[in-house]
Amino acid sequence: MKLSSFAKGVTGTFEAVLAIPFFGGLMVVMSGWQLLTIALILHIVTAAIAIANRTSVAPSVLGIVTSIVAFIPIVGWFLHAITAICLYLSAYRDSRHEAYHR
Repeated sequence: MKLSSFAKGVTGTFEAVLAIPFFGGLMVVMSGWQLLTIALILHIVTAAIAIANRTSVAPSVLGIVTSIVAFIPIVGWFLHAITAICLYLSAYRDSRHEAYHR
């Protein structure tokens, strides 16, 4: 498994938890919006790993944007869900790409 695939999977799971209606928003508010900062850091690290592994960085860039604007209630929920899906699809694509190039 490529490290980029693993990092995207972990970051995608974090985003999916934040996308759970009401629960994700409650967690963000209760943390004083620190979870959005953690998400931002995760996306930056994942982007760096993706660049190093020459895989798609677009889902991580979307995640960075999501982390910045996710304080807006409905917009945040929607962006977390879309970002999680994009990260999972990219992680799957990375793992399939590696399997074909062994």
